[in-house]
Amino acid sequence: MTLSIGLDFGTTNTVATMANADGQVEAVQFTHNNEAFEAFRSVLCFSEADDAAGRRTTVNAGPWAIEQFVELAGECRFIQSFKTFAASPLFADTLIYSRRLKFEDLLASFLRQVRSHAGIDFPKRVVVGRPVNFAGASPDEALARTRYEAALRSVGFEEIHHVYEPVAAAYFFAQRLNADATILVADFGGGTSDFSVVRFVVGPSGLDYKPLAHTGVGVAGDAFDHRIIDQVVAREFGKGSEYMSWGKALPVPNAYFRKFSRWNELSIMRHSRDYRELQELARDSLDPDRIRAFLAFLDADAGYAMYRAVSAAKMQLSQGDAGALALHVAGVDIERKITRAEFETWIAPELEEINACVGRALNEAGLTESQIDRVFLTGGSSFVPAVRRQFEARFGAARIETGDQLVSIAYGLSLIAQEQNIGRWAV
Repeated sequence: MTLSIGLDFGTTNTVATMANADGQVEAVQFTHNNEAFEAFRSVLCFSEADDAAGRRTTVNAGPWAIEQFVELAGECRFIQSFKTFAASPLFADTLIYSRRLKFEDLLASFLRQVRSHAGIDFPKRVVVGRPVNFAGASPDEALARTRYEAALRSVGFEEIHHVYEPVAAAYFFAQRLNADATILVADFGGGTSDFSVVRFVVGPSGLDYKPLAHTGVGVAGDAFDHRIIDQVVAREFGKGSEYMSWGKALPVPNAYFRKFSRWNELSIMRHSRDYRELQELARDSLDPDRIRAFLAFLDADAGYAMYRAVSAAKMQLSQGDAGALALHVAGVDIERKITRAEFETWIAPELEEINACVGRALNEAGLTESQIDRVFLTGGSSFVPAVRRQFEARFGAARIETGDQLVSIAYGLSLIAQEQNIGRWAV
């Protein structure tokens, strides 16, 4: 067996898996503050400090990055959801302490931290997951592939295979099959929702695999988060307010608030032209305190604090009929009860896009709902009741299955890595 690693680099979390000497797949383990975990947060924190050699930049990732960010009270560069930059031709680089770092530099730095904190050596072969459609406007898939490979090779990988994330989840799910089945896998990540229709035939030599359809849409957990932010937080930062220009009262452009739709955009907003424009708007605003609150929020690099508050509210909404958004940072004090009915109204456009994408997968496969034997939901947003209810209404509750939502892709990638012909699974 050739030693290899399955790498599910996600917008929110990253999971790595490897096969042991017996061929059993195991997740790479991490320990932080005596707590063991498998899902490594996809965040980076860059900071500067003086030592004997002069001014030095250090980088950390995962919970260590979060810890560093909290300790430094925002005196650092904290970057999250940077996977969303992968296919964007508009993102060339970002300036971090006088150095311009490209996407591949960020990913390579992140992977080195994953390797270091895991205490392992990377093998030469990697099977890496990728979305069916990358997030962002007009994503360039060839560019994303080039960037991925540049980062992977820089940390020592020589043999690289790319596999659709829902295909990896399907392969993981198929291990429990004892009869032939046509499966629809719905993978809900942070930046994208991806769907694969796959036919598995169970034979004496293992699983025979036939891909029937792959579709994806740039709508997932981050988009749900944005709806909460847009309806609650953005109002505190001047959304809906006006400013004076040449004697006329004009609305503050919504473009500033759309940055909240992607955590990665928010990570670099403090160092962009938008920030300078907001400073000018504060002078001309008819409600300057709200614009100043926005600037103070960006100065404090408080995106992660908001992420935690929104995630907590969303989790409450998944478990009950109401949740509370509590955000107290950088002079912003928000306490807002949100009902599940409100939340589901806010995310209705995203649910429609997801439903339409499922329809495209069925059409591409040439199948109807009744011809799908099993539906496997994976990824964080599969916990959202409205998402599951939508699939139950379409396919029937008896055919819906979930499980191992955060690790199923990574496990599937390592299982595929043990196939004699990986190429039939790769893209």
